[in-house]
Amino acid sequence: MIPEHSFVSIHSRMQSVGLALEELLVTAQKQHCLTVGIYESAKLLNADSDSVVLCVLAADDADDVALQIHFTLLQSFCCDSGITILRVSGVQRLQQLLGAVDTHRNPGEHGDLHCMLVTNPETDHCRLQEVGSYCQESLRHDQWVPELVLQER
Repeated sequence: MIPEHSFVSIHSRMQSVGLALEELLVTAQKQHCLTVGIYESAKLLNADSDSVVLCVLAADDADDVALQIHFTLLQSFCCDSGITILRVSGVQRLQQLLGAVDTHRNPGEHGDLHCMLVTNPETDHCRLQEVGSYCQESLRHDQWVPELVLQER
């Protein structure tokens, strides 16, 4: 049986990483270092995969077979290219975060937030490092693709 303090520690760590990811994505978007959308991400990976430092795959519905096929292909490519991958649930939270920053977009139009690529290694480096270390820790615990739940606010 796992001690209760371990559950609190794990929950606290996931909250911290979730906040770091949120800050990283907002900063990357403001600095034009965030590619959003499955198709746009695939194009960037094909053209310049060396510039990508993080791939975030977001979905709340695990039953969407077409989306899962896209994820499998993207995960495979990123894994082969040494790109850190993180799966998240909480697409509505991503819409709140990234929709609020993008003033050029119609407020009702959020775009495809199922895949996001962070492309600048200098983008909020400490947040990128925190997310990256969480992903590395997860891999050491035999979790092929690290997962994170973003909390609604």
